Amino acid sequence: MNQLTMLKKANKEGYIVPAFNVSSFDICRGLIDACVEMKSPVILQFSESAMNYIGDDLLIGLVASVKKIKLPISVHLDHGKNFEIVKRAIHLGFDSVMIDGSTLAFEENVKITKKVVDYAHKKGVTVEGELGVLKVADDDGKIASERYTNPIQAKEFVLRTGV
Repeated sequence: MNQLTMLKKANKEGYIVPAFNVSSFDICRGLIDACVEMKSPVILQFSESAMNYIGDDLLIGLVASVKKIKLPISVHLDHGKNFEIVKRAIHLGFDSVMIDGSTLAFEENVKITKKVVDYAHKKGVTVEGELGVLKVADDDGKIASERYTNPIQAKEFVLRTGV
């Protein structure tokens, strides 16, 4: 089951799907075992550095094995910084990717996110984008409102990218 289908089902039936960042095969195995025992769907999130640490050969086997488990499990690229890492994750069998263009200017973020969406959706892969920044205190401890994600801009981002 792909991530979008999994999340729609959870929303309709009123439960959550936990997402865990995975940094090693052992952590992944423990999470899968626990979720199977609890009969809980799960999103396994891998960063680029975790992907590099685990290695492509092991990830291909892991993704193939996960798809055989009779439990909704999604394998997700977390905070992909460029198109190449997104393509790599999709090639490895991930069913969901995030392109994090949040450090880019709005138009550049739209451009890279749209490129990822066009590529990923053709392969049945869900895409998450990132716009703006998380709430962060400035040096004086105050929260700068200009750092928040602008809801009007967020709507435009979704409409223009298809994320």
